Amino acid sequence: MELSDAPKNGQFDNDWQLLLEIFWESPDYQRIRSKFSADLSQGIIVYPPESLRYRAFELTPLSSLRCVIIGQDPYHQEGQANGLAFSVNRGIALPPSLRNMLNELRDEYPNKSIQAIEQGGDLTIWAKQGVLLLNSLLSVQASNPLSHKNIGWESLLPLVIRKINEQVDDVVFLLWGKQAQSFKSLIDMNKHVVIEGVHPSPLSAYSGFFGSKPFSTINEILMSRGKSPIEW
Repeated sequence: MELSDAPKNGQFDNDWQLLLEIFWESPDYQRIRSKFSADLSQGIIVYPPESLRYRAFELTPLSSLRCVIIGQDPYHQEGQANGLAFSVNRGIALPPSLRNMLNELRDEYPNKSIQAIEQGGDLTIWAKQGVLLLNSLLSVQASNPLSHKNIGWESLLPLVIRKINEQVDDVVFLLWGKQAQSFKSLIDMNKHVVIEGVHPSPLSAYSGFFGSKPFSTINEILMSRGKSPIEW
């Protein structure tokens, strides 16, 4: 892990650049840097690696944004976290929440090929279609979920939502579970649509996630606003 976490100028050649630079200059980000330094000094591994930490912003420019899916923190086992909420690289065993998401997708579209399934749980194909897959925390210690809670990441997602409110219309926000739903009050409901639902975690998936049809609902909303559907 490197101590210099903020990507070099020019790495983000899109419209998130200014917002991220503001965040990297903030006191909260300095706290995050201090935590990275402390972890490094103790030999603690942090996921995802620096090169993937802001990948959601790299793959989904603000100008292409159609949907936001909010996760909590990155996967905490080796090889899992790839910088996109809920996503893993192809060849990695599916974490339970992602497996439930793909099962729901298969039920929603029984007669169509599902790109996310064909890609083995790598959701990059969604991100490139304007789906911002963003965790509220962008780092985690190995084998220690929520270990980077309250170190400074909490100010980033409100900045992102404020930016979306200012510059984009008709974005669909998918908020699974109470943690994601805590951001609802920040979303301009005169400009955007919010879908709230049960989290796909095995702890709650059978209490309302399965059968909720979130993915087809998103596409119905997008098409009703003159936007093309997402090829899930």
